[in-house]
Amino acid sequence: MAGPLSGIRIVEFAGIGPGPFCGMMLADHGAEVIRIDRVSGSRGGSQPVTSKDVLARGRKSIALDLKRPEGVALARKLCASADGIIEGFRPGVMERLGLGPDELLSDNPKLVYGRMTGWGQTGPYAPYAGHDINYIALAGALAHFGRSGEKPTPPINMVGDFGGGGMMLAFGMVSALLAAANGAKGQVVDAAMTDGTAVLMSMIHGMKNMGVWSEDLGANMLDTGAHFYDTYETADGKFVSIGSIEPQFYAELRRAVGLADDPEFDAQHDRRQWGALKAKLATVFKRKTRTEWDAIMEHTDVCYAPVLTMSEAAAHPHNVARETFVTVGGDVQPAPAPRYSVTANPVPAAAPLPGDHTDTILAELGIDAAECEALRAAGTIA
Repeated sequence: MAGPLSGIRIVEFAGIGPGPFCGMMLADHGAEVIRIDRVSGSRGGSQPVTSKDVLARGRKSIALDLKRPEGVALARKLCASADGIIEGFRPGVMERLGLGPDELLSDNPKLVYGRMTGWGQTGPYAPYAGHDINYIALAGALAHFGRSGEKPTPPINMVGDFGGGGMMLAFGMVSALLAAANGAKGQVVDAAMTDGTAVLMSMIHGMKNMGVWSEDLGANMLDTGAHFYDTYETADGKFVSIGSIEPQFYAELRRAVGLADDPEFDAQHDRRQWGALKAKLATVFKRKTRTEWDAIMEHTDVCYAPVLTMSEAAAHPHNVARETFVTVGGDVQPAPAPRYSVTANPVPAAAPLPGDHTDTILAELGIDAAECEALRAAGTIA
């Protein structure tokens, strides 16, 4: 039950968003992740520090004052014992602290030094602030999320922070850790959300290059342009999703909604007809509740699913059967993914509060109780 990354130690410098998501991914799969928190208890951002923070689950926490030389020395000693580190500061911050790649790789030549930023470590935008919405805009993704005639709609912060950021960094960390295990030197992983978001757009770039994707918003098969790939409101004000792309699945859709014999639906890929066909389908779906459509379309090849809220998703029979969600500390949250046939992922532990494991971690580094008390009295640890 240790997970495939058992035996790997990662030091994470506390932050918000994609860096913690990377740390969560590594911890979910068995790595020991030690987060260096601030002695103030804050991690930046507006969210409260709490054990309910899913992104912070599965960690150990040590609280250090990195503005003090003694705190930096402790952080450096801890990083010397690690296989990898994660930091999400603006370029140059870690160097100014004396914890940059030159210092930490000189202490530990096999170290994988993971850097998470929006713009990257280099380039004209690198020194400046930004958020997910800005990164996916510059990467050429945001312009393609939305409906025809409307302005682009940010997909929460799934694409930049988590898909193009934290998950890409986790992949880079594991790749570099594997290289180090096979004899390579340690190295820096420069994960930029702009780069990662661009990679996530690879298929769309391919479709554009082949001439089958328009840059007009909401004009394509996968971006709500098509009547057979969209969401529809039901009689009770809820929504269902339809993805009947292939002809056999499209035929199933027509049968399920009672339009099998309607000749207007024969020309599935005639883009000139999509708007009118979508309006007709919208009228049909409004005639029944979501539950009624579930009864008709679930467990068929329509390519259908009800549009569920987070709470509804956790209770859906399919997700229950697969144990897609777990309860940690009384709170429902996503289970670790993906899964393995031999090395099962550990059950996530609730997020620690800042400094919960300070003394234990320092003891592992050879610092005794008396030294800990002196460090605490000086405000270096908490």
